[in-house]
Parts: sequence; structure tokens; C-alpha cells
Amino acid sequence: MRGLLNKLVSHSLSVAGKWQHQQLRRLNIHEYQGAELMGKYGINVPKGVAVSSLDEVKKAIQDVFPGESELVVKSQILAGGRGLGKFKNGFEGGVHIVKADKVEETAGKMLGQILVTKQTGPQGKIVSKVYLCEKLSLVNEMYFAIMLDRATAGPVWGTSIEDLAEKFPDLIIKVPIDVFKGITDEDAAKVVDGLAPKVADRNDSIEQVKKLYRLFCKSDCTLLEINPMAETSDKLLVAADAKLNFDDNAAFRQQEIFALRDPTQEDPREVAAAKADLNYIGLDGEIGCMVNGAGLAMATMDIIKLHGGTPANFLDVGGNASEEQVVEAFKILTSDDKVKAILVNIFGGIMKCDVIASGIVNAAKLVALKVPVVVRLEGTNVDQGKRILKESGMTLITAEDLDDAAEKAVKAAAT
Repeated sequence: MRGLLNKLVSHSLSVAGKWQHQQLRRLNIHEYQGAELMGKYGINVPKGVAVSSLDEVKKAIQDVFPGESELVVKSQILAGGRGLGKFKNGFEGGVHIVKADKVEETAGKMLGQILVTKQTGPQGKIVSKVYLCEKLSLVNEMYFAIMLDRATAGPVWGTSIEDLAEKFPDLIIKVPIDVFKGITDEDAAKVVDGLAPKVADRNDSIEQVKKLYRLFCKSDCTLLEINPMAETSDKLLVAADAKLNFDDNAAFRQQEIFALRDPTQEDPREVAAAKADLNYIGLDGEIGCMVNGAGLAMATMDIIKLHGGTPANFLDVGGNASEEQVVEAFKILTSDDKVKAILVNIFGGIMKCDVIASGIVNAAKLVALKVPVVVRLEGTNVDQGKRILKESGMTLITAEDLDDAAEKAVKAAAT
């Protein structure tokens, strides 16, 4: 459910506020984890090992790369643009090709440090591991991806890069795959011809493409992106880098893959929300929102924006939230230092207003509410809910309708 919901709200979030952290419609794993998974499917990947300390770096050089004169040192974070990123300690670049005797020094400047890239935002992400890889002799680099295509209701292959897609979209080569038939030799050949390898064996490349498709389907991927897909001097097609995403709705049957999740790379509020079975996505505004129902939540964010405010989050407590979930929702909202006011907008149908009201009161006892709270209740058990709030002695700003609530929340946040 959470995966479908996040997909539905993605457009509204892009309008209502900027992304604060990566949206979790799908599981994202590190490069080294993706390379290991691809290796299990017989896909050509560089020899590599992930390390988390300088002692492990030394051991890896001795045991895994004893005869290598140069190695690639890659910082591992769940964001793109690492090569052009900059660490907050001043070290530039999250990917380096260095002499073997410089690997330990380079890794030492990355491990435990914050890397900022064009995708992380100014807060950056901590590098807990670096990936040491053999340096390949590359003769050609290409872009390759498999993703789900709405137009054909199935996987589609693409060979492109961002600039090419923007300037010359007609040069993007797409090969739709019939999900019922699966990939055919003809489909795979079209992909290989689109990549136009210079030295790699064509038949071997076709087999590599078929293995990548098998990985995509068997692992419930939503995205498999290789940039670059490279040709080596020994005529192999190699996935020199990879980004893999997996559908959250498939977690029950992909337990081994979902065990790879790295919560340290995710918004801690989204991690807490997922544990409480709340639908939450962090934004960068100043008005925290707690609403029941995705449609009402989107409308609430839009009206906040209409009145000159910016939502700090999307938070749908659902139709059958318990008091405990409401309390957890308030904890998440108040953990955001940028939140200057909270708007609770409940239209009680399945979700009863008295349950929400009790949750608000209990949350106030557990959480030090330092910001004004605007409450709009309507629907099932609304009179009981309003009575609970009134008898609690809490200082709340009540609203008669959504427009009134949004206007009061924006005003409260400004003062």
C-alpha cells in the first residue's frame, strides 16, 4: 500500500514542496550490494570488495588485490553524482583511481565523512563504506537501463544519458518487452545493437542482456541502471557501475534483498513512520501536516501552498489508525526543527474523530509541543472528538473548514 501511495502523491509533492530526502517508493541498495547481486546472475562486474575501516582496507589490498598497481576507490552513499561531490572535510571527489600505495590514504579521507553531491542536498550523506574495485581497461562506455514503462505496461530498455535525453530525445533507443512472453533473442539483439559495442562479442553481449532482464524480473526491480555499461580490452561487456531499486510491495518475497536496506542513508523520520505503519514523506516546508486519506492530504498541502505556506511533509495516518499511531505521528512531526506549526485535518469516516483527539491529547503529554497546533475535525464522532480536545486544557487553534484551517496554520507559522 505504501508503495502505491507514494507513487500517487509524487506529483503533488513536487509542486507543494522540494524534496528534502530521497522518497522511499522503492528500496535502494548500495553499488557494492548491486554488484554482488548481479554477479549471482552471471553478469560481468568488476572484482571488488566493500570495506568500512582502514584495517579492512589493508587486508583487502593484501588478500583481494595482491598484484594490482592501481585501484578504484568509491565512496558508498545512496545518491548519484559521487564523482563530482565534495566532502565536508574539504576532500573533493567521491570516486578516485589511485596507486595501490595510496588507497589507504584515500579511503581514510572518505570513511566516516559527509559527502555532498547534487543529489544529497547540502546536508550530504555519511560514507560508512568504500568500495575497492579493480581498475578495468575500458575501450568504450555506454548508458543502459531497464525500467517500468506505463505506455507499454511492462519493462523497457533505454540507452542514453541525461544530456542526450534533453537535447536529442530521438536518439534514445527503447525496446519494450512483452511481460507475458519475456525477453526474446530478438529483443536482446535490438538492445545490443542499440548499445553498438565496438569490441565486445555480440552473442555474449546478448546473453548478458538476457541475464540482466532475468535479474530485473526475478528480484522485483523497479529500476536497473548501469552507467557506465563498459567494454573492456578483453572484449567483455561489463557493468562498471550500477543502481538498483526494488518495489517495496515485494518485500515479503524478497526478504534477502530487503535485508540489505541501509537505514542510516534514509530520512530517520521516514524510517520511524514505516515502523509505525504510517505513510510519511519529508519535505522542506514549515507546516507539519497530519491528515487521513491520500486525497485529503494532497488537497491540504495544495491549500497550504495557496495561502502562502509550504508543507513540511506528507503524512497520511490512514483510515484505521490507533491512538498509538497518532502519538507516533506527532513525535515525527515535532522532530523536524523546521516545523513552525502543525495542521491536523481529519475527515472522519472509518477514522473516528475521537480516536484522533485522544491521540493528540496523549501526544501532548509525551511530546513537548512548542509550536501552535491547528485542528480541523469533521465526520464520525466529531462532537466527542471536540469535547475531548476541549476538556484536555490544551491550547489549540480550531478551524471550521479546510480553507480556514490552512489560513490559520500559515498565520501561526509566520508568528
